[in-house]
Order: sequence, then structure tokens, then C-alpha cells
Amino acid sequence: MMVNQNSKLDVVVIGGGQSALTVAYFLKRSGHSYVLLDAESAPGGAWRHGWDSLRLFSPSAWSSIAGWPMPAVSEGTPGRDDVIDYLTQYERRYDFPIVRSTRVTRVEKTEDGLRVISGDRRWDAKAVISATGTWSRPFTPSSPGQELFVGQQLHSAHYVGPNEFEGKTVLVVGGGNSGAQIYAEVSKVAQATWVTQDAPKFLPDEVDGRVLFERATARLKAQQDGMEPQQPVGGLGDIVMVPSVKEARERGVLNTVRPFTHFTSTGVVWPSGAETKIDAVIWCTGFSPALNHLGNLAIVDDGGKVAVNKNRSVASPNLWLVGYGDWTGLASATLIGVTRTARDVVNQVQSYLTSES
Repeated sequence: MMVNQNSKLDVVVIGGGQSALTVAYFLKRSGHSYVLLDAESAPGGAWRHGWDSLRLFSPSAWSSIAGWPMPAVSEGTPGRDDVIDYLTQYERRYDFPIVRSTRVTRVEKTEDGLRVISGDRRWDAKAVISATGTWSRPFTPSSPGQELFVGQQLHSAHYVGPNEFEGKTVLVVGGGNSGAQIYAEVSKVAQATWVTQDAPKFLPDEVDGRVLFERATARLKAQQDGMEPQQPVGGLGDIVMVPSVKEARERGVLNTVRPFTHFTSTGVVWPSGAETKIDAVIWCTGFSPALNHLGNLAIVDDGGKVAVNKNRSVASPNLWLVGYGDWTGLASATLIGVTRTARDVVNQVQSYLTSES
């Protein structure tokens, strides 16, 4: 489907990853005109930038977005390339109108809607759904002396695999699942230390992403019903025991230390005063919402978020946000969790467009 950049559309979706595609699935059924503007040059969204060995926590059936299940893989859980293939086939299956290599630089208010701008191109819409995710905004905390360190520093967003660290002394910083998985494989080829703020919580071996999503859903329902939610062991932020992490446990290296106090030019100093010479630091310290394109609207707060009421911007009521974290829908930044939020948002958008017509 061809969409003229200057034609007035009902909806512009900013993004082309899993959240944007799920929104498009419901928009396609709404009868409204829409387009997806994707900064990437090919399908897959942020998954195109995941490290080589990245694997999902759940089987294919529990890692699918709306309408069409992810094909099963022959062994284990799907990997990064399986997800990219799935999203590629998904968008072809539904023939969504997508304009690629189109990074939105700003959104402006117009008399009767919003104008979405990318370079010298622009699209006018009655409503906008922002689904740009977080990958392009990696967060690295500042540490004293960090600018003095002459070794390598990179964020998990740019980590590819362990080979470049072979034989080196490496710190992996961050207590989430990315830290656990990256440390597990780097520790096989390097002298690696896993640095976390607190001792990480490891889930029972049988708990996967499906179980975590079910628990999160049950907690949400309990809260909606005004009940005190039960808290079984394990939450969405705890470490899932994927095969690589189990293997590190079997090697006896699945240990962490508390943070260092500061950098030197060649290493780090610990609270004890001891110094360790290191070659590289891999920061597995999360991401911030990628919302620079909304700066012109003056709605992004100091914490990098937008005030929303059920995903709808409080200050700009013709703007919705999907997939940035639980503040934009429970588990909406996950494959399994985004469907419910996307459906609700499109229903809200439809109601808005109907009331405005």
C-alpha cells in the first residue's frame, strides 16, 4: 500500500517493531487510514540489534503477537533470528503500509491534529501512536573517574558476542537477565566478574516467561478487583534460568560482587581499597524510552516519561504511547504482553476518531 506523505491520515504509527506491528494488526481491521514510519531499514525492530546468542524465555506459542502465532522452533526457545524471521513474515502476511529508513525527528501540533516530521518529509494525522521502544536510548550510569578509563566500554545494546573478549579481564555490570546471559557466555572465554547492585534473584529452573506473564496478569486482575495480589516467588525482573545461565551455575561461576567505587585509568577500585586492572566493561544497565521525537510537544518529564491515562497522553489527547514499559501497559514491552495494550489503544483511538468526525 502506498501512502502519500502529505495526505491526511487518520493515524500515524511511529515505529516498526513488535509494538507497532501489533497496533497495525488492529488498525487494519478498523477501516481507518494509517501508516507505520520505521527508522530501521528492514523488519525486526530492536531484535535486529540483539546479540548473537540472545534467546527468548518462553516457547514460541507464548512469544507471539496478535493474530498469527510464532512458528515453533526445533529445539529450546526461539532465538533472535527466529524472532526477526517471525516479525518479517508477520508484516508481509498482513501487508501493512510501512515507510522504512524513516526516523521521525519531531511531532508538531496542527489546527486539526498532529504533524509527524522526518527530515523534509511530513505526514499529517488526526491521531498518533508512538511505539519507538527503548533500544536506541541505552542507559549507562555515571561512575567517578569513568572518563579516565582507557579500556573498552560498551553497552549491551551494542554487544554482539564473547569472541572479542577472549583472554581479557572483563566486568559485566547489571543484575538483570541481559547481564546474566552476557556474563554467562563471556565468562567462558574471559576472566569475567559480574557486578550487581544487589545479589540477583534467580528463578526456579522450571519458571519461564510464560509463568512470569501469567503471574503479572493475575496481579493486575487482583489490583483491578481491589484485592491484595498474591506474590509467588519470582517476578518479571528476576533471572530466568536459560541454558547458558544454568551452564554457568554448573561451572560454579554464577556469582556476583557489589559495585566498585570508582575507575582508574586502567581499572576499578573496590570498597575495600583493592584495585583490579581490567580491559573492558560491558554495561547491562537498561534503557530509557526513546521519546526525543516528542520533545517539541513539551510533554516528556524529567524522568523521560509522558503522563498518560490508559496509554493516552494527558497533555496531548490525540497521542498514545505503546510498549515503553509497564507505565504504557502491563508487560507491553514484551511479545506476549503487547497484544492487550495494542487492542485497547486502537479501541481508544477509534472512539476518539468517531467523536471527532
